[in-house]
Amino acid sequence: MAGSVHIGFAKLATPTKGTIFVLTDKTLALSETASKVAADFPATLKKAAGTAKFEGGVLKLLDLLAPAGSSADRIVVVGLGEPDKMQLHDWLRLGGKIGGALASAEQVTIVLDRADAIPVEADQAAALAQGLALRCYRFDKYKTKPPENGTPAKSVKVTISTAGNVAAARAWKTESAVADGAAFARDLVNEPANALGPVEFADRLLALKDLGVVVEVLDEKALTRSKMGALLGVSQGSVRPPRVVVMTWKGGKAKDKPVAFVGKGVVFDTGGISIKPAAGMEDMKGDMGGAAAVAGLMHAVAARKAKANIVGIVGLVENMPDGHAQRPGDIVTSMSGQTIEVLNTDAEGRLVLADILTYIQKKAKPTHIVDLATLTGAIIVALGHHHAGMFCNKDDMATDLAAAGTHTGEKLWRMPLDPEYDKLIESKNADMKNIGGRWGGAITAAQFIQRFVENETPWAHLDVAGTAMGSPASDTNQSWASGFGVRLLDQYIRARFE
Repeated sequence: MAGSVHIGFAKLATPTKGTIFVLTDKTLALSETASKVAADFPATLKKAAGTAKFEGGVLKLLDLLAPAGSSADRIVVVGLGEPDKMQLHDWLRLGGKIGGALASAEQVTIVLDRADAIPVEADQAAALAQGLALRCYRFDKYKTKPPENGTPAKSVKVTISTAGNVAAARAWKTESAVADGAAFARDLVNEPANALGPVEFADRLLALKDLGVVVEVLDEKALTRSKMGALLGVSQGSVRPPRVVVMTWKGGKAKDKPVAFVGKGVVFDTGGISIKPAAGMEDMKGDMGGAAAVAGLMHAVAARKAKANIVGIVGLVENMPDGHAQRPGDIVTSMSGQTIEVLNTDAEGRLVLADILTYIQKKAKPTHIVDLATLTGAIIVALGHHHAGMFCNKDDMATDLAAAGTHTGEKLWRMPLDPEYDKLIESKNADMKNIGGRWGGAITAAQFIQRFVENETPWAHLDVAGTAMGSPASDTNQSWASGFGVRLLDQYIRARFE
């Protein structure tokens, strides 16, 4: 993450230098503090707004360069529309809008003072700061020339001036930890596959120890001893050995069982012998988006010292088509003892999830399980790129996850689970097959995974194929990798388990 932005909070005051952001509403009113940023600024604003047809609408900006009567380089007026109607996610998006308008600024002050004299709340200020930080993320470690797209290329100091600066700074300490977790996930997804194989991915996760996370890495010998035949079958065509990483955060009561988060980590997916078409295959470096989200979540909960017991597990493999690769028609035995007929080697993510689900249930006996996977193209056909598919065996858990998605803007749409779909993955030669035919592909994949959830443990499967990578640019993300799931699941933990 280059072009880092350093965000701090200060008491409400009128700045005089650098780039200054001030708030207005649909009436174009200004607070007393904002009106003093330049001589006769209210009149200047109304004249400029008329010329630019700026009406103070929510998330709209009016940029004034070298404004008369001020020593500031720029004054940017930020529209709130009707401030009382803004939800917390709107403040996050507003921060993203501001982040997109920083350009070459080096010193920035955001005056968070509403014209109606109603104080901006601490969580709103922190959400704005998080949106700004998320927007300013950039993955350019392999570029040898500076960018030309207006994104800050060097360190920018941003001061948020607000009446509740102490409370806002406290809230930002938590939200910045989550933003860092999302950036960590984005970095992992954006890395090229030649730089990030299973071993390198596992090595990256060892850094979580510095935050107090207990990290255990299982190598190929350990996976063989654990009889993870489904996962090992996926990896056997690659010269790069598989890894499984278990990450444990103990922030709750010692006797409490943890909540488990499970991530598919196929660092590159050619499809194996059932090889994918060449066009677009380069995107398959992101087929570990679920594992990246789990890693980012563990970073977030540890950095903010979450008061809950959390365990994350990721299965890291590469799916390649060499002479040792798994063949269509092979039958493998999963760690659970259930046998699987592999009819399509490109339906590999569910095989990885099957074994790590069994492992974490035996090891940690979690109270709830959420798995994340860039699992199917079918979910993109169904939902596009703006919702992730959610499959869940408990209504109350589905409600909690959907609420967390609405709160953060990482939206979920519940999809069906039903025994009728289960029939589609019955095999004549094994306990099940790994594909269910053309129709309902995301659903049959979820039905497959559900067979490895034991004792009716509350479980949700999030198919993030359309949201973890290559999703449309947004106010808070201009990167190919979105980090989808980190903020969503952190909010789920806060609301449900802390």
